[in-house]
Amino acid sequence: MRAVITVVGNNRVGIIAAVSQELASQNVDILDITQTILLSDFFTMTLLVETTHCQIPFGDLADRLSRLGQEMGLSIHAQREDTFDAMHRI
Repeated sequence: MRAVITVVGNNRVGIIAAVSQELASQNVDILDITQTILLSDFFTMTLLVETTHCQIPFGDLADRLSRLGQEMGLSIHAQREDTFDAMHRI
């Protein structure tokens, strides 16, 4: 299953590394990643990931990423690709 992960918050060193490390630790493959810095210090990142071989249920992965975001002062949200597509279809 594929999923979309969004990360937003104030820019700081190590955001990409921390998120990537958490995903790798659960055997989640990053298929695509885009990130940008807005207004000098506002970090945004979107990842498309493959979770087929994830070692934990998707809900647990989403919770872990959310907690990581809280620890880093960021908002990290993970949702299944089909849910993401449905929410953004007009």
